[in-house]
Amino acid sequence: MTDTATAPANRTWEGVEIPVAGTYGFDLSHSRVGFVVRHLMVSKVRGQFGQFEGTVVVAENPTDSKVEVAIDAASIDTRDETRDNHLRSADFFGADSNPKLTFASTAVRHVKGSDFEVDGDLTIHGTTKPVTLKVELEGVLTDPWGMSRAGFTASTELDREDWGLTYNQALEAGGVVIGKKITIEIEAEVVKQG
Repeated sequence: MTDTATAPANRTWEGVEIPVAGTYGFDLSHSRVGFVVRHLMVSKVRGQFGQFEGTVVVAENPTDSKVEVAIDAASIDTRDETRDNHLRSADFFGADSNPKLTFASTAVRHVKGSDFEVDGDLTIHGTTKPVTLKVELEGVLTDPWGMSRAGFTASTELDREDWGLTYNQALEAGGVVIGKKITIEIEAEVVKQG
């Protein structure tokens, strides 16, 4: 039996400190799934999803690793209840009939240093499309309780209309209320299971 208090949290691969192989779950109190979208063509609105779950399976060869995430569509929070209720409606996420947004990785590539790319299938509002996340491994350690932890940041840009999220309003002066491009921003802290 391995003593988790002395088991190493990391190993070196391609000159980078990476997590030991195993299954990791999200530490939700230290993780965030957020997004940024343009509003009225002049500013940006930021929001996040308060409820999500998933696993990161780190393989012996890190490029064989897998990521799966499920996000509760109804947990969207943009600090405006009226807007959040509209985003939960059929005009956007249709949270009643499509309660989850999901991501399942299909490939992992090492770019350089602590930078990786993760391809995967993103499902929103019942539509699945491929996306590529730019991922940076922020660090790996054994915490004070003997648990192996790793931190990642990830981002991608997508066109919401590709997932059927086409609702908008034209402005009298030209342009639209809501931008088509959405930037996804993820900060994740994961903990080795078992």
